[in-house]
Amino acid sequence: MGDNKGFIQQFIEWIIQYGGLYVLLLVVFAETGLFVGFFLPGDSLLFAAGIYAEDLAKEFFGVHWIIIMFMVALASVLGNIVGYWFGYKAGPLLYERKESWLFKKKHLLRAKSFYDKYGKLTIFFAKFLPFIRTFAPIVAGMVKMNQASFLFYNIIGSVCWVSSMMLGGHFLQQWVMKEFNYSLKDHIEAITIIIVLITTLPVLYKVFFRRKESIEETPPPSKL
Repeated sequence: MGDNKGFIQQFIEWIIQYGGLYVLLLVVFAETGLFVGFFLPGDSLLFAAGIYAEDLAKEFFGVHWIIIMFMVALASVLGNIVGYWFGYKAGPLLYERKESWLFKKKHLLRAKSFYDKYGKLTIFFAKFLPFIRTFAPIVAGMVKMNQASFLFYNIIGSVCWVSSMMLGGHFLQQWVMKEFNYSLKDHIEAITIIIVLITTLPVLYKVFFRRKESIEETPPPSKL
């Protein structure tokens, strides 16, 4: 059965079973603040963490699983703060940086486009968008976004993102087990992909395709 699992699901299960809470915190921190973390499966991992929440809590001194959720949200907040600081200090140099497998300039430009479209709310919305959530705090630092506003939207966005994914995984697993005696642990990848598509496609369409249409419809300047 394990041979039929996708790479993302195998990676997630490895993190949960062998890395536990500490790897979970590190992955969330990296994906929300370090540009090298854009490829990490944040949504899938959080949903899986919700399913395994009680197991993670038992491993961490037997605390309530809600404590685990708030620790993950804190990792997201701190990751964004590091990303903001990095963008504030070295952001302009990123435009001149050569691309590598760890750095894709197109993701930075998309995050900049998203910020230009939504302004301060970008820090909140970006939490729910793969790739953009990694580069949005860097862009915020580059444009010198007000630090108090950044921190506010960072905290609100982190709590909403982490809690929606983890609570969704936790309670859906409990409901399915109670009603059908069936575990979701073997189908984390498929379920999360559906959730991500539902939440991100409308926003991505509005940002990129609508903007492209408006540019194409703009008439050329008249000659004098």
